Amino acid sequence: MISKSIQSCKEAIYRDLHQCRSGTFKLFAGIDYDTFCRQAHPDFSPVGWHLGHIAYTEDLWLLQRCAGLKPVFPKYHQLFAADILPKKERVYLPTLEEVECYLNSVRKQVLHYLEVAPIDEQERLWRFIIQHESQHCETVAFVLQMQRKKEGRHDTDLDTDTRINSLQHRGIKQQKFPMPNAQFPMPNARCPITDSPVIEIPGGEFYMGSDAAEALDNERSRHLCYLEAYSIDRYPVTCRQYRDFMESGGYKNPDWWSADGWKWLQSHLVDRPLYWSENPAFNNHPVCGVSWYEAEAYCNFTGKRLPSEAEWEKAASWDAKNQTYRIYPWGEEPPNGSLCNHGNNIANTSPVDAFPKGASAIGCCDMLGNVWEWTASTFDAYPGFESYPYRGYSQAYFDGEHRVLKGGSWATFPQALRSSFRNWYYPGVRQIIAGFRCAK
Repeated sequence: MISKSIQSCKEAIYRDLHQCRSGTFKLFAGIDYDTFCRQAHPDFSPVGWHLGHIAYTEDLWLLQRCAGLKPVFPKYHQLFAADILPKKERVYLPTLEEVECYLNSVRKQVLHYLEVAPIDEQERLWRFIIQHESQHCETVAFVLQMQRKKEGRHDTDLDTDTRINSLQHRGIKQQKFPMPNAQFPMPNARCPITDSPVIEIPGGEFYMGSDAAEALDNERSRHLCYLEAYSIDRYPVTCRQYRDFMESGGYKNPDWWSADGWKWLQSHLVDRPLYWSENPAFNNHPVCGVSWYEAEAYCNFTGKRLPSEAEWEKAASWDAKNQTYRIYPWGEEPPNGSLCNHGNNIANTSPVDAFPKGASAIGCCDMLGNVWEWTASTFDAYPGFESYPYRGYSQAYFDGEHRVLKGGSWATFPQALRSSFRNWYYPGVRQIIAGFRCAK
């Protein structure tokens, strides 16, 4: 007889599998074959490859390695494995319908296996697989937006009727999975933000990281961390604020740049963030598309600095009054559309003060969703780190060169959205989902 706790765990995993997959199909609704196969940037695979890789990974880990079953559609294994074909050779793809058939065939067997799986032993792996899909969908969402921006199209580039018809073809009810921008109009800022209010945070210990089943290997282990008193901005830096840096010659003055940053700038010759818009409607949106070096230079310009990863996480998660750690800045309630901009619901950034209900205990806003935020910290292992489920997931990036980003973006699915989650990029990467806030 299955215990009540194991049954509840399986039901929760089933719900997350279904919710995540519904969001995945929503991303691909109405997409044409050229977009499905196109490599939009040398650093990224075609969006269609990500879809097949999701099925491949679920098959490999859950069906083959756990259930001991034979591969589903073995002809796809060379194409959709992460370590065989270079990205530029991943453009020769089956049709969307064929790849969806692959996903559905794998998922059917996965759900059958879930009924008998020893979930008390495997929960962490199942959670990893759900987050693996979530992370690839975030990549798909911003690559699609990157394609639209390159082509000069608006974010509502796909006709709404086309999207709805495509979703209905998959049996997805449109009211449960609304289209970007149409059912989620852009939130309005409550007031113009010219200077972000500063939050003072007293010194002391707090718990950092997570040992929960869904925590990835680089989030472990949960540990006490002591910080001296510091201050951090209530909001991420906005486009309006960053424009002051640009108009003050920020990209021409080496005084604001570190030696590495100035060297990077001389080799890239940029004078504004990636896909910068002069549209005043974005004034109160977080600046995005900036490298770590640009974020560092802006902070120097204002007499501030980037927060450390620990400082960022304490501001987001620590409830000093009750001496408790919050999974999310607002508490324990899972993310929804009234708390933060996530899950591709808006498919763009939103004003930094549009979600006051999502504020942390200390009063910082917009710490989950909207844009990933650069921190000053180098990506490294926490005490007690152990690779899972394979060394290459995190440990290969403990190279002293990658910088930590926190908080998720407008494209992050809820399964990968929490205060302890860690992202990492090289400092010279300019990603359209990455911004920052200042500390002192």
